[in-house]
Amino acid sequence: MAARTPDEIAARVRAVRDAGTDLLGFREEVLTEALDFDHAREFLNPDITATQWDQHRWSQQLDADTYARWYLKFAIGKIIGHRGNSAERSVDKLTELAWLLGRDDVMSAIDNADYPKYGAPKVEAFADGLGWPFADTIDHPQLRLMLTRMAAGLQCDPAGCAFGCRD
Repeated sequence: MAARTPDEIAARVRAVRDAGTDLLGFREEVLTEALDFDHAREFLNPDITATQWDQHRWSQQLDADTYARWYLKFAIGKIIGHRGNSAERSVDKLTELAWLLGRDDVMSAIDNADYPKYGAPKVEAFADGLGWPFADTIDHPQLRLMLTRMAAGLQCDPAGCAFGCRD
């Protein structure tokens, strides 16, 4: 369950909206989906019903901790796949998941980490801050090494990257 109350989450959604920095709405999305219909209603299309909302939102099936663990693995896949826009979205969502979990320290660690290499240092800061596995989530040794190098700000392969990451 989220460490934040529904009222706190709704206030954060408003603050994220008012700041105008969530251009593609990824932060607002993860926050809003943590809310029940009554608390989310002001942020939703007026045509959405409570039943539709309950079928859509991630927290219907998962609590914030479980969703964050799942999303961390998803984000790692985006890093390894050199998926720029998807990796950026992942960093935004993981930042808000850290907030939902009441981990302002992890949010600060993410903010203070460098972004290069598809956000790998930021995603590693998220995992480390919560004491969760990062590179150890990868079974394939070559991919694990790739992820470790990227989190250190290095290109994925010392011999050269065919996908675009550079030192």
